[in-house]
Amino acid sequence: MPTYAYACRSCGHAFDAVQSFSDDALTVCPECGGELRKQYGSIGVTFNGSGFYRTDSRSGSGAPAAAPASSKAEPTKSAAPAPASSTTSS
Repeated sequence: MPTYAYACRSCGHAFDAVQSFSDDALTVCPECGGELRKQYGSIGVTFNGSGFYRTDSRSGSGAPAAAPASSKAEPTKSAAPAPASSTTSS
């Protein structure tokens, strides 16, 4: 169940209340009997990244899921640089 923050307009008493979505909002302060207001804050979920696509979490049927770039890369082979050729054309 979600937690809602309330504050009294009269005495300033602030508290949190755990309520169901279907419950009515609280209107009376438990401290002084004054009028309550519901406080709204920032949400606790953020989505970062370039976007979310329907195929991001799917595998099996449909388009194959893309493998991470690090698993596709082959190990690099250290090769000695080719010797400079000093051929002259005649």
